Amino acid sequence: MTHSGQLLIRDARDSDKEVIRSLMLNAYSQYEQVLPAERWVPYRESISSSVDGDGPIARIVAEIDGRVVGSVQMYISGEVAYGRPELNLHSPIIRLLAVSPDVRGRGIATELIRESVRRSVALGATTLHLHTSDMMESAVKLYERLGFERASDKDIMNGETLVKSYRLQWSDHAEISHLVGQQA
Repeated sequence: MTHSGQLLIRDARDSDKEVIRSLMLNAYSQYEQVLPAERWVPYRESISSSVDGDGPIARIVAEIDGRVVGSVQMYISGEVAYGRPELNLHSPIIRLLAVSPDVRGRGIATELIRESVRRSVALGATTLHLHTSDMMESAVKLYERLGFERASDKDIMNGETLVKSYRLQWSDHAEISHLVGQQA
């Protein structure tokens, strides 16, 4: 667990499932207007059902004053995360990073990513991946600011949408000390 002022980063509990589902659907609802209905409906269903799946190695939440305000899911591989062994992606992947719209801009997403990096390091990984699309412009800016770089060899086509792969790579703690909050 990590404390940062009023912010607590912790593992999700079974009792958090409905709160996380509601949080994610609320956070991602801004894309309902961007995506055509035939794409939004399955996307919404996928987001909702991810709360119940057994694929993630971790479900991490951010809590402020006892209220869950953010979450992220962490997977061990591309096959587990997406059912796509052909990605040949055998390092941790984060998916469905969500922050409640009423608390955005307070560093919550950054803290969830930092915890994901810490856990990746603990697993012995030297890379953390994620996938996103151009409609998530503010998320892309955050990822790039934190040091994620494009990994186009791991991109996915979802219908006509290019889902872009990003990775954060390190060979030792010094390279990511700004994220994990430790000195090398």
